[in-house]
Amino acid sequence: MGGKCPHRKVKKRRLSHKTARRTKFLVKGDDAVYDELKKPEEQRRPLPVDEDLPGMGQYYCLHCDRYFLNVSTRDEHFKTKRHKKRVKQMMGPAPHTQLDADLAAGMGMPDNGPKLMSM
Repeated sequence: MGGKCPHRKVKKRRLSHKTARRTKFLVKGDDAVYDELKKPEEQRRPLPVDEDLPGMGQYYCLHCDRYFLNVSTRDEHFKTKRHKKRVKQMMGPAPHTQLDADLAAGMGMPDNGPKLMSM
């Protein structure tokens, strides 16, 4: 009696699922990022200094919607497979929007057909 339970294995340190779920809702959607990328450089506003963000909010990847601590980590991120895949995805066709989803579900504007001329 006593001792370790035979079916219990040593727990490996893994990433917390709780933080992954929490950050999922903080990230901009694909359609919002796509719209930001399509704006010309003159319309994009400069990054404001924000003490709550990593690197005071100055080192930002627009494609991935991520902030970095310094320039070197941001430049390393630009070389990663995840970033390159995201850039390729954003340069392709426009992602689906909420309006597309509503129209597919039949919740969009009604289509009453062509108007008839009446006198």
